[in-house]
This record gives sequence, structure tokens and C-alpha cells, in this order.
Amino acid sequence: MSEQQLPIVVIGAGPIGLAAAAHLVERGIEPLVLEAGPAAASAVREWSHVRLFSTWGEVTDPAAEKLLAPTGWVKPDEATYPTGGDWAEQYLKPLADVLGDKVRFGARVTGVSRLGRDRVVDADREQQPFTVHTLNVDGTEERITARAIIDASGTWSTPSPIGGDGLPALGERTAAERISYRVPDLKDPAVRARHAGRRIAVIGSGASAFTALAYLADLAKDAPGTHATWILRRGIGGSTFGGGEADELPARGALGLRAKAAVDEGYADAVTGFRTTAVEKNGEQLVLVAEDGRRLDPVDEVIVLTGFRPELSFLAELRLGLDERLQAPTALAPLIDPNVHSCGTVYPHGVNELSHPEQDVYLVGMKSYGRAPTFLAMTGYEQVRSIAAALAGDQEAAERVELTLPETGVCGGAGLFDEPENAEQSGGGCCATPSTLQIGIGAPATSGGC
Repeated sequence: MSEQQLPIVVIGAGPIGLAAAAHLVERGIEPLVLEAGPAAASAVREWSHVRLFSTWGEVTDPAAEKLLAPTGWVKPDEATYPTGGDWAEQYLKPLADVLGDKVRFGARVTGVSRLGRDRVVDADREQQPFTVHTLNVDGTEERITARAIIDASGTWSTPSPIGGDGLPALGERTAAERISYRVPDLKDPAVRARHAGRRIAVIGSGASAFTALAYLADLAKDAPGTHATWILRRGIGGSTFGGGEADELPARGALGLRAKAAVDEGYADAVTGFRTTAVEKNGEQLVLVAEDGRRLDPVDEVIVLTGFRPELSFLAELRLGLDERLQAPTALAPLIDPNVHSCGTVYPHGVNELSHPEQDVYLVGMKSYGRAPTFLAMTGYEQVRSIAAALAGDQEAAERVELTLPETGVCGGAGLFDEPENAEQSGGGCCATPSTLQIGIGAPATSGGC
């Protein structure tokens, strides 16, 4: 096969990976989506009980909708908010079904390289196609030759640990049976029984922490003795609970208010400036110890919601240009750096910001953000639209990307996923009157801001 006949390998059959495939098909390019899980949106299904902040009108991709239209698919009410389960079953599964054999399940990518070239070799490097190594669910290994790589594998599989230094706290691994890294599904009888009547530490300051606090407060009303200790590495300020009624994402604002109510009504206590360095066992309970020597009262369970980070080991033989702090593409990092940007504005971007020294390799979706927050599905859809245009040779279309996004009206929030809790944000207040931004690829924000 000539290089132009080789498929574009898309890693991950989540919302952004499947959208990438839809845009490639629209451009007449053959995609091959490799998904480690057994079904489309395997990661989304793991948080199927959590409701998105974005409405149906904001979480479906235009190219995907065109692909689905001939099947009789009907888009859900654009004004309603899907759960993760709704998103997976009502949109992502039908999309994967339409793509058919262009999506391969049970195929875990273990490595990507240039054919016959490790990352050191310069000779004829860009003339070589890519080779993708997979481990299949039946235990067999496979080598797939590809024209380009779009990595949409996300960050869900690599949650950040308890330790305030970004590493596991002392004793975190040995206490693993009482530590979880996901928002608990308290509708599951087994999970509910595990938390009912218990003392639970919730570590984190983003949307997932808010969700957990709200869920636990509801549980406490039915199961006396349930109590949460909310642990923040930073202090509590005016923007801690989000934008409230001023948030341009109303569901997120309401969630922040529910978390605040959990504290105000006594269902949770907040502990601030606490950077965990050790987890000690105290009989059947756990004691968290901070770097300043503080020790909290024993708890029965610990829920760690401190953000996510990208898994990069299988890309080690590629020449990636990543920011040294965020692990995001070098050109993208300044637009999303939580150390600089205190407002939850998500800046549109495309192929120029997502390119690497290794030509035709792109990290997209949540993975492109590395450890940064504020990712929105519609941002990912614009990413892959731009990349598909570039791979089709339509550079003008790739660079003409425009995206209308709401300014979120809240500092440090997230659209679908959480902020890394170690981010030291420079701004203290929230954005003023929410407005709408119309921003082209590579263009600076023209209005709003803190």
C-alpha cells in the first residue's frame, strides 16, 4: 500500500476519538480506531452515573451527526443534560456502530514508532510510516502500519495520587482497599453500603469533589453517621465553590452550590492547606498526615479526586513537544495553564497548536490538555475537525477554525473534567458579566477575562 492508502490510526473510541473518525470519513480518509475496552466509550461508562455540565446540544459532533442521520438516529433534546451513561448509549454507541469495522475493540496500544526508526534516528524519518503495536484481548500481538496517529486515549486511566507532591503518599498503596479515585455511584447497593454511616475523606477541589460531597450529603440524610471530611490543598476563597448562579454552565454552578450546602449544613467539614504526605492505618480506619505534621481524625474511606494525567509511556519512541509542567503540546500549554489563567475560559485551537516535532502525530481531547483543566467536548470536536482538514491537505480549512464558546463565569472550573488540585491559580475573583467569545485558531481572547 502507498502511504496515502494507509489508515489514520485513532487511539481511543471515546467521544473525541469517534468524532475524529467521523471527520476523517467525511474527508474520504480511512480511519482505524483502536479501543482497549470492550465497547465504545469504555471510560465514559465508568462514570455513567455522573451528569454532565454540558447539554446534549454541546456534546455531539456535527460530522458525527451527519454520519448518524441516514440511520434514523434522533438527537436527544438539546437543552437537557445527559449522564455519562446516556452519552455512551444514546450517541457514542450508535456512532461506533455506524463506523463498523473501522473501530476495533479489545486492542490495547502498547507502542507507537516510525517504522524501523527509534526516536534517535534522523535518516529518512519523515518518509517512514508509523508502526502501532497492539496487545489484543485474546492475548495476541499485532503490528499495524499507519499514515498518521491521533491519540484520543484520554487521561481517565491515570488519576493523580493522594500525595501533595504528585507522587503516592507513604502508605497509599498498602491502604488501597480503602481508597478510591472515582466519584462513588451511591445508587449501587454495594457502594452505598460501603459508605453509609461511615466517615469519609474527600480530597480535591474540582467538580468531581463537589459531586462526591453532594452525593454524600444526600446519603447522610438517609444514613445517620455518614460524614465527609473535605480536604483542600489550597484555602477557601470566593471562587472555591464555582460561579453559582453566575456560572455560564448552570449545572456546574448548581453543583458548586450543593457542595457549599453540604458544608454549611454540617454534612462535611472542610480542612484547608492540607497536603497529604502519608496514609497510616489505625485498625480498620485510615489517618491522613500532612507535610506540616497535622493528623486528621480517622476515616473509614478516602475518595481521591485530584485530577488526571496523560499516559505517555507507549509514545516514548516518538518525538513529542510537551510543556514541562502541564505535559500538554508546547504551543497549547500557554492557553490553558492554570498557573496563569484563573478563569474557566476554554480557548479554541487546532492543528497548529497540537502539532509536534514528530510530523503527523496529534494528542487530542482531554489528553491534549495534559494536567490542565477546563476541557470541553466541543473543544475536542474542533481539534479533530482541524486535524482532519490538515491530513486531507486542506490547510486553509484547518487554520480557519472558529468556535463560539461561552465564557464560564467561574475561575478554575472544568467543563467535563477536573482541575489538578496542585494548580496555584493567580487570580482571585471570577469573571464579570458572562459573554460569548468568537475566537479563531491561534487568536488571543478578545473579551472577558478576569
